[in-house]
Amino acid sequence: MTDETLDTDDADDLDDEATRAEEVLLYVITQIVEDAGAVELEITESDDKLSLLARVAKDDMGRVIGKRGRVAHAIRTLVRAAAVKDGVEVEVDFDAVGESADD
Repeated sequence: MTDETLDTDDADDLDDEATRAEEVLLYVITQIVEDAGAVELEITESDDKLSLLARVAKDDMGRVIGKRGRVAHAIRTLVRAAAVKDGVEVEVDFDAVGESADD
């Protein structure tokens, strides 16, 4: 099995299965934020669930969360949809890292 061809019946190998969700999350966030270099992704794996914590610059949190959390909700929906193809449940959270430009 290569990285390009994923076996959706193999739910035990989260390394390959997580790839789609991680890639989608990183792509979407780096397109939204101004400081794409500050984006970090922390991955925590359990039996059949992934927890993805996206850290962005403090000044970019508003862009990632959006009004009433709509952007964050949309990002979570996209990432979950990507993970469903691989049979993995995903939880996505967001956090700020670094100092504000106003500080």
